Amino acid sequence: MLITICDDKNALGEQAAARGGRLIRRAIAKRGECNVAFVTGKSQIATLKNLAMETRIDWMKVNVFLLDEFIGLEKGHKASSTTFLYENFLNLISGVNSFHAISSDESKVEETLKELNAAVKDHPIDVAFICIGENGHLAFNDPPADFDTRDPYILVNLEDRSRRQQANEGWFKSINEVPRTAITMSIHEILSSRHIIVSCPDQRKAKAVAMCVFDDITPLSPCSAIKRGIDTSLFLDRQSACLVFGDRRKY
Repeated sequence: MLITICDDKNALGEQAAARGGRLIRRAIAKRGECNVAFVTGKSQIATLKNLAMETRIDWMKVNVFLLDEFIGLEKGHKASSTTFLYENFLNLISGVNSFHAISSDESKVEETLKELNAAVKDHPIDVAFICIGENGHLAFNDPPADFDTRDPYILVNLEDRSRRQQANEGWFKSINEVPRTAITMSIHEILSSRHIIVSCPDQRKAKAVAMCVFDDITPLSPCSAIKRGIDTSLFLDRQSACLVFGDRRKY
């Protein structure tokens, strides 16, 4: 795992997008297409905006996947991963070859999982843009995460700390409004990506970053698993990196 510490979140976004852009162009040059997965959230805005300004990528040769989505949100809800990705990325580029949105309809969970799992098996992920949750989750794989399943997408129950983060970030008025279930790309599938780019700014993520760097790889510390990635790049700003110069966490 390569760790890059940037001065601030804007520089982080520039560097993460630059690496991601190179990898996307390389895949297109080699195979004629690239399969990219995106996580969503405020931590990703700088990376997505910079990636959208990359003029050397033929986005019409890119297949886009989401890493996760809440179950039970109404269409167009601001917390929806689909809504977020359109507002902060897809609407800023000319178009993509395909976009595999994740349905939030709780009556279609099995159908949605079947469709997503078939799609990603046909289009193995080349580049996954991800982040680390405040509780150490990857996508919505909260601790204790399922490290054993080989299904690309799974249905999960959300831990209260994960739901509280969503409310604190302003996506919901209170934790009571945050859905309790979600569809997420599994740990195994994320680690199967040819390249993983982790954009993780802000001091509120510092303890989770320390978990990732220093913890043993266990289901209780899902983010630690990215150390097993084939090619993982972790981009931090000065605030999120404040605990990585030796394990300085207080227990």
